[in-house]
Amino acid sequence: MLHWGLLGTGFITHKTAMAIGASDGSVIRTIAGRKPESLADFQRKYAIPEISVGYDDVLDDPQIDVVYIGLPNHVHHTLTIAAAQKGKAVLSEKSLTTTMEEAHALAAAVRANATFFVEGFMYLSHPLYLRLMDILAEGRLGRLRAITGFYSADIWKVTNPLGRGTLYNLGCYPVSLMHLVVQTLCGEDMFATGRLAGMGNVSAHDGTICDAAVTARFGNGVLATLQSTDSYGMDNAFMISGDKGTLRFMTNPWFPVAGRNHLRWTPYDGDPEDIYVDADHDAFYYQVKMVEASLAAGRKEAARPSPRLEDSLEIMSFLTEWERQCLVR
Repeated sequence: MLHWGLLGTGFITHKTAMAIGASDGSVIRTIAGRKPESLADFQRKYAIPEISVGYDDVLDDPQIDVVYIGLPNHVHHTLTIAAAQKGKAVLSEKSLTTTMEEAHALAAAVRANATFFVEGFMYLSHPLYLRLMDILAEGRLGRLRAITGFYSADIWKVTNPLGRGTLYNLGCYPVSLMHLVVQTLCGEDMFATGRLAGMGNVSAHDGTICDAAVTARFGNGVLATLQSTDSYGMDNAFMISGDKGTLRFMTNPWFPVAGRNHLRWTPYDGDPEDIYVDADHDAFYYQVKMVEASLAAGRKEAARPSPRLEDSLEIMSFLTEWERQCLVR
């Protein structure tokens, strides 16, 4: 039984708390935050034994095995570093951080203290992605040729400007999925060969990037085009193109559900095939089970398709370069 300390009381922490509650291998010991009223409400809703105003009590508690960081991404590195120094396993929400300097500091602390860490791309824990990995391994796509992805959500009024805009709120999802596909089909080292050209619009509301587009070319000639926006819409798309056909996500790639999830394989010389993946739970539940299994096996990081630490660093490097190019005038 893993004992969790949760940091933050926002929407995403509620999803994680419900997932922990549904698992027979985990229990929440403490909820921590800055606002006593929010903590009291959270404690009542999930029958949590302890509350903590501030985070030190969670990090110092020897009975807590795993720290979940559901706070804005500009504090992910400081809290992960503090947790690692206390020997705690950490599940921290995406994005990894907001700068590469912060990302390298986080990674150095995790490695120095030999603690478990995983970035919270919860969707990659869902059974949909085990099926995706099987499909990619079958070779039915042939040689990978192109990737296209799009994610939009009209959330600009509620985002924290310290999170640095759409790339780190939404763009990280298609980038992380692109990373998985390139790595799986082209080898572990291929993603780092990518060269990219990015453009974007800066929000007059908070000065962060609100709309962004990028084209990338990898060392083997594979091309990728991605777009992300938090200023309009509510839509998503992701397609993998090989020289034998295309594989499309017909349901949201980044929020696979409890129920039916849908892929469509379309060979260039045949009829489309609808592929369904049914699941009993949502991605947050499977993420909790992934952490339980990883720690039970004595691992210091997740197994693929969930991101390992080096995977998170490569994703972060892509995001920060995309951001840099968007800001060039």
